[in-house]
Amino acid sequence: MPHSDLPPFSDFLARPGGQPLRVALDLPHLVVQAAERNGDGHGDGDGARSQWRLTETAGGLQLSAARPEAAVPASHLWAALEAAFSAHPQHAAITLALPAALLAPLAQAGLLRADQRADEPVLWREALWQHPALWLAQPQPAPHPLQYTLSQGRRHPRRPAKPSGTVYQRHIPWLGQSLSFRTVDLVQDLPVFSRWMNDPVVAEFWQEEGDLARHRAYLEGLAVDPRVLSLIGCFDGQPFGYFEAYWAKEDRIAPFCDAQDFDRGWHALVGEARFRGAPWLTAWMPGMSHYLLLDDCRTQRIVIEPRADNARMIRSLSRCGYALMKEFDFPHKRAMLGQLLRERFFGEALWIPARPGASL
Repeated sequence: MPHSDLPPFSDFLARPGGQPLRVALDLPHLVVQAAERNGDGHGDGDGARSQWRLTETAGGLQLSAARPEAAVPASHLWAALEAAFSAHPQHAAITLALPAALLAPLAQAGLLRADQRADEPVLWREALWQHPALWLAQPQPAPHPLQYTLSQGRRHPRRPAKPSGTVYQRHIPWLGQSLSFRTVDLVQDLPVFSRWMNDPVVAEFWQEEGDLARHRAYLEGLAVDPRVLSLIGCFDGQPFGYFEAYWAKEDRIAPFCDAQDFDRGWHALVGEARFRGAPWLTAWMPGMSHYLLLDDCRTQRIVIEPRADNARMIRSLSRCGYALMKEFDFPHKRAMLGQLLRERFFGEALWIPARPGASL
């Protein structure tokens, strides 16, 4: 993938541990500090400021602290690493010329490994991007305990309680905006959800047109279904679409894909016309995949079943790493089974678009 084609940027917003940090890039220099004040007048972050040096050599990338003797919050290192890989998407690893105190959190997270070619420890991009604290607003300290139950005759793990509020946030450099997913708020979101469902472009594939009462019942039904998590997608806080993330083992797709205990799937609609198109899709589709793979480290596969005649969606899935397996028949539609493996998503850095703006 020609990752080096991504446009350069000088300003990056990271949220390690939910703490907004602004990274200013004047390469090879990086400066990390608390993000600007919110609209409510409250400041973000701890007020600290750190400086880094990011150099690119024939051997790859190296990150060092501009002032090794200075005390630096661990969150600043996480922010610098995310920005470094985002600024140099063609690189899969980075050597770290850093004090032991800064390396300790990375070692504890299992992200460092020795490299015979380098004197310093090496951090691989595919490992960093599997660290949930960088992007999940409410990361679980450990996987949910494994207990089994039955739903409609299907044996599956008992699912954790559903989250509330924002679940995922990531800055998208080629858009200069932040993508987020948050849970549906029925009072806030019902009117716009209903408008989206009655949009002819959406209705062609979802076939859920109706009034507010119908759509309220639809969302209320999903709210008490442990199989499904209803989400609103936003760019810089502006809602653009609706998503349903589901556990495949309990879903109707299960017999068609030999669903495993922690396989996930999703449905999506982009309700706001101005957010339709390649630049936005190259953010939200990999973003949804990323969220589901981070939500539980035991999830090894994401499956999806769009209508077989939805040519644009199928083409987009293929470009975002989903293998198209087969067509099959549901009672209500002819579907295409697609799947994305965890190993492929992280190994091939599929959160980075092949060609920004390319037709999807």
